[in-house]
Amino acid sequence: MSALAIDQMSWDEKLRIMEELWASLSREEGRLESPPWHEQALKETVARYEAGQEQPIDWADAKRQLRKRAE
Repeated sequence: MSALAIDQMSWDEKLRIMEELWASLSREEGRLESPPWHEQALKETVARYEAGQEQPIDWADAKRQLRKRAE
């Protein structure tokens, strides 16, 4: 897929393609290696959650919120 084809896609089409790519990559998660900073970021998130400063959100709701911000 060329950059021109991507540029001509709608925002929703781009998001759907990203989701499909992520789903494909996730099926081979053993090949994925998290960057070194990721462990620290996860620890910070857990600490905020345990301190009551962060609440979990359903993934579908998170995607809706992100799409709304991008409008």
